[in-house]
This record gives sequence, C-alpha cells and structure tokens, in this order.
Amino acid sequence: MHAAIVTGVSRGLGESIAAALLARGYRVLGVGRRSSSRLAGERYRFASFDLAEAEKTRGVLEAPFRALAAEKPESICLVNNAAVAGPVGVLGRLQDAASLGSLEVNLIAPLALCNLFCAVFADERLSRRVINVSSGAAQSALPGEGLYCVAKAGLEMLTRVLAAEQKAPGFRAINVRPGIIDTEMQLFARSQSPDALPCVDMFREFHSKGRLVPPDVVAEKIVAKLVLADVEHGRTYTYQEL
Repeated sequence: MHAAIVTGVSRGLGESIAAALLARGYRVLGVGRRSSSRLAGERYRFASFDLAEAEKTRGVLEAPFRALAAEKPESICLVNNAAVAGPVGVLGRLQDAASLGSLEVNLIAPLALCNLFCAVFADERLSRRVINVSSGAAQSALPGEGLYCVAKAGLEMLTRVLAAEQKAPGFRAINVRPGIIDTEMQLFARSQSPDALPCVDMFREFHSKGRLVPPDVVAEKIVAKLVLADVEHGRTYTYQEL
C-alpha cells in the first residue's frame, strides 16, 4: 500500500492531486478546512484543520499521521499544496494581522507539517517524499503580491533545508512550480484593482490569452513525474519539465 497526505483538498490543484492518487490506488489523507465530495471512498480520509492555526499542527494532526504510519505503507508522500492568494497590496498599505495570517498558511503551516512528517515517518527504511507546491513568484517579485512571493521563496528554502538534513536513500524533498492553473486564486488575482495589485494586468492577460491550464491536467503530470517517478533531492521542478 502506498499513501499520501495532501493539503488544500477542497478544490483546485489539491483536490485534483488527491483524486489522481486515489485513482492509482493510493490511500490519501486530505488536510484542510473542507474536503470534497469528489474524494469520498474507503481509501480516503479527511482531517479537518485550519492551516491558519499552524501552532496546533501537532495537536490536531499527529493522531491521523500516526494512524497512517501504523498501516505500514510502502511509501508515504506529503504534498504541501494549500495556499492563500491574499491579502494583496504594496508594502506600506498592508494590515499586520492579515499579513501574518497569510504567512501562517503559506509558509509556517508547511514547515510545521514537514516537522511532524519527519517525526512520525522517521523509519529510514521507508520511502518518503515531500513535494512543496511553489510558484514562479518565489523568484520573481510581483508588485502587490509581496506576501505570496516571500512565502513561496521561504517554502523553497524549506525544501533545500530538508535536502540538507535528510540523507536517507529513500527520502526526497522537492519543489514544483506548477505553472498557470485555472483556479480561484487566478480569479481572485485578476479581480483586483491596479491600486491594490499593480501587476493585475499580467493575470488578466493569462486569462484572456487562454494560458490557464486545468487543475486535473497539472495534477496528472505532478503525480506521474514527481510522485511515481524518481526525482532529484532538493530540486525545483517547473511545469515545463513535467
């Protein structure tokens, strides 16, 4: 039996990745505030958790993680997919509480999940993989999307830290920049005013020129190339490489 933990499974890429894994016979633990009816089945379990409360990660998720470990999977994969696009705004206009909440979901929660994953799935004989869903925003500063850019850059460093620390032959940690996906995050971005999001025209152009890729298409590529196939420890993969 092969298993995976996927965050942000209510819709979008997370839902599609979980569905693709279930279709391949994986046992999947979904994590997030809400699940999806598309994912119902005997091999699917859901742990309700608000990633904006990352300090509660161990208290809420240790039990379902250990229950999965007790089933003795041949391999286990953590997909840190959940993220929020807002708030947007240039520095000087952001509200501190909302900014901290964004970083909590996009960076602190993935770090806490990786910490718990390494603690619970500590058997070095087990094939283990962490896939952190990043973005081109990790290397390109987008005016008005500073919080998202900073979080994704930090997420990619988290992957590099895992690669530096986890030396067991069966452990792999990677980033994936999945490209421009037709999700609610894109809808949110292109609905913003130029005053709040100076780069909004870029998102509107993605849509008007038909560059958005369906989540199911991206998910199939991620599962085939990054979950099932061999990968390079610590590497960042782009959509063009999938």
